[in-house]
Amino acid sequence: MKHYPDETRQKIVRLHIQDGRTLKSLAAEYGVFQASISNWVRHYRKECQTNNKEKSQL
Repeated sequence: MKHYPDETRQKIVRLHIQDGRTLKSLAAEYGVFQASISNWVRHYRKECQTNNKEKSQL
């Protein structure tokens, strides 16, 4: 399994949430599985519910 740096994950999550990019387009552009991006987004949203610092990093 390939490990992606936190900065890359944050960038992809930001593009999906703030810019409305689809998981499919991001997966194709960055060579990441759609399921991985979906997991990253889910994790980010879960963190935002309990951690305001996480929100501000995106």
